[in-house]
Amino acid sequence: MYLQCLTESMTSTPVTPVAFRLWRLGPDGLCRFPPAAVFSGALRLRRGRSRAPAWLNEKFAPELLESKPEIIECVVEQLDHMEANLKRAKRGDLKVSVHRMEIERIRYVLSSYLRCRLVKIEKFFPHVLEKEKSRAEGEPSILSPEEFAFAKEYMANTETYLKNVALKHMPPNLQKVSLLKSVPKPNLDSFVFLRVLERQENILVEPETDEQREYTIDLEEGSQHLIRYKTIAPLVASGAVQLI
Repeated sequence: MYLQCLTESMTSTPVTPVAFRLWRLGPDGLCRFPPAAVFSGALRLRRGRSRAPAWLNEKFAPELLESKPEIIECVVEQLDHMEANLKRAKRGDLKVSVHRMEIERIRYVLSSYLRCRLVKIEKFFPHVLEKEKSRAEGEPSILSPEEFAFAKEYMANTETYLKNVALKHMPPNLQKVSLLKSVPKPNLDSFVFLRVLERQENILVEPETDEQREYTIDLEEGSQHLIRYKTIAPLVASGAVQLI
């Protein structure tokens, strides 16, 4: 018997099947391969031979990255399968304890990934919704349907709270507030550490100004850099670099 975990493309292009990861179940109902591969395989950006974990990119990027609901659904489904198999395994078997520990570790990473996204949505909700509203047709969404509903509800609750607590007690000309102007934007000029997964040439670090010439660099595969996020944001989305 096999369990199949579909590894999806997590690049800027629409999600398409890339590879299947197979899990052989033994007579004891346990996976013969380390269950940690469920998350490390499913939540990875695949672009050629490069692999950039979505969890780390989301954790270290100052902005909310593209949503991957299909991958999350795949991981959750496979975790449920694995837990069901553990219930059928023999009690007292050491392998059961090891597998259960791995499952808890995977659930922690998955929860951390989702929690990180929710924190960013709460912090930048008007800008996130505005970006989603202005998204071109065919462009990947940065919000899953559940996240979009949460962001809209969070914004509505925030507006209601401000109105009831403060705005209604102020003069009429001061009873309106623009959340887009009041809530800070993600700081895309912040610096991030990254590891290069695919060689890149002529990356513009600083544009040309009256005071200096434009500054470009080549990013060698395997090298690590501290660089402005805005400069390499497209490379993060394509999977050419990994934030660390």
